[in-house]
Amino acid sequence: MTGSPVFGGPRGGPRGGPRGGLAAVSTALLAMSRRLEVRDVLRTIVVSARELLDAEYAALGVPDDHGGFAQFVVDGISEEQWRRIGPLPRQHGILAAMLHQDGPERLADVREDPRFEGWPPAHPEMSDFLGRPVRDGEETLGALFLANKKSPGGFTEEDEELLALLAQHAAIALTNARLYERSRELTIAEERSRLAHELHDAVAQKLFSLRLTAQAAAALVDRDPARAKGELQQVAALAAEAADELRSAVTELRPAGLDEDGLVATLRDQVHVLDRAHTAHVTFACDGVRALPATQEEALLRVAQEALHNALRHSGGDRVEVTLARRAAGAVLTVTDDGRGFSPSSVRAAGRHLGLVSMRDRAGGVGGRLTVHSEPGAGTTIEMEVPGG
Repeated sequence: MTGSPVFGGPRGGPRGGPRGGLAAVSTALLAMSRRLEVRDVLRTIVVSARELLDAEYAALGVPDDHGGFAQFVVDGISEEQWRRIGPLPRQHGILAAMLHQDGPERLADVREDPRFEGWPPAHPEMSDFLGRPVRDGEETLGALFLANKKSPGGFTEEDEELLALLAQHAAIALTNARLYERSRELTIAEERSRLAHELHDAVAQKLFSLRLTAQAAAALVDRDPARAKGELQQVAALAAEAADELRSAVTELRPAGLDEDGLVATLRDQVHVLDRAHTAHVTFACDGVRALPATQEEALLRVAQEALHNALRHSGGDRVEVTLARRAAGAVLTVTDDGRGFSPSSVRAAGRHLGLVSMRDRAGGVGGRLTVHSEPGAGTTIEMEVPGG
């Protein structure tokens, strides 16, 4: 699975020699620390190790509890080669040794080691070998190894020292990424709980009112047709409101479009649906933003959904405008309504009521910030700014 170089130089070695000096090491360590997803961290570690140590192949395996690997990331092997090799390796031979020892393993020819147990027919030939565990205290997070040093003489003691440095920072980056993913899982659980309460408080109550109103209309059909007609009109209004609430909930539950279409297209589609479903006119405009990191796109989408929900349900405005635009080195999302607004002195109560705390948490979680501008009778503007992109 040959990926893009971490550095600006050509594939096959970083700028300025086999290890590229302090600048190349610093670039690799920074690249590790900036990743948030575990899979991205693993990939960055492997590519960095192969580039810095001038190896033909590199891999990192994360063990599971059943004698295999939960994840196994490689660099230097094409997608087609990887498919031909077959299933992920098991924890045996030299791989198993690296998972259960503290120090490095450096071999002039891995095939001559008594622990070597062979490899599948499609596996590339490997000779000189360098590997070590990636550990966080007493916990082994994975095994990082390289094969086939490109420069003559094989791997050296200096390579061992550099790999040890990479493994230490890899352990920190992996631990941080795991904590981040767990916090996201908690956030998702909290979001599901919130949506369950929304459905119960809004939709369930409207459906209950709908049933009672329909029963009243049925009782009045014979003796007071005019009143029955009025009750039936109320039934239609309640049904429409319940449908709106359900659409809003479903919209929040389905961010899958981000993976296929990206943030801009997903926001445009959702705004279009909300514009058709509500009496307020809802618009979307984008200026200069095409793609952002996945975590930022998800956070921006969730904040946009929350702000739209607030504007359409609470503001009483006739217009809601959503914009996504470039700003300096980042991007900014703005949701503005012309509704009733609220006083800054009541911002704490409004924050609890309108989910502003959750929105600020989402913004802060991706290195961004959220600002709120509102005045009684002058509408509300929610703005979320994120760096990079």
